[in-house]
Amino acid sequence: DLHSDAEERRQLEQDLRDALANDGLELYYQPVVHTVTERITGFEALLRWNHPLRGVVLPGEFIGCAEETGLIVPIGEWVLREACTQMQFWHCAYPGIQDMTISVNLSGKQFSHPALISKALRDSSLIPSSLKLEITESVIMEDPQAASKLLEQLHHQEVQSYVDDFGTGYSSLAHLRTLPVDRVKIDRSFVHGLVHSEADRAIVRCIIALANSLGLGT
Repeated sequence: DLHSDAEERRQLEQDLRDALANDGLELYYQPVVHTVTERITGFEALLRWNHPLRGVVLPGEFIGCAEETGLIVPIGEWVLREACTQMQFWHCAYPGIQDMTISVNLSGKQFSHPALISKALRDSSLIPSSLKLEITESVIMEDPQAASKLLEQLHHQEVQSYVDDFGTGYSSLAHLRTLPVDRVKIDRSFVHGLVHSEADRAIVRCIIALANSLGLGT
């Protein structure tokens, strides 16, 4: 069983390297809608892997392998560049949507490569304020000082930042008041339960109230 698992892991890594080298990765763009105006305000870039045998593979099945092998850095660089380039193309093609933004997830491994963010913006000619970077609560809490330093750099560049999956990681309330972030993104496990669970509704109401008190969006 151990040998089989190791072989499967090795094959997954090799397939992922091939996908990165041969345009096997793709971004889907999920609209972000303002709940009051019902207007599309931007898009979130979602990574997908078009595997020749397995079909479309979701990030949950390969991101762990990418992080362990270090492939997350070149993959993250590709995602940033591709998303920024696409947003800039839309800005040029449709002058009326200049205020629309693109959201990209940032992994913990990318904290040590902040220059890649500036490079993606420079190569695509996208203005920094059009980019939103989402960093999970758990990643921030792994190294709050490094996270705070990166977020401060992003803030000075006018790149917006989100705390992703808020409410599921190690409590970061002590840091949330000082981190230079623009918004918190409530974890979908709470959002999915809004229709049927009063407890989830209460949690979401509290997170929104907390964010509002701190001057943050949700």
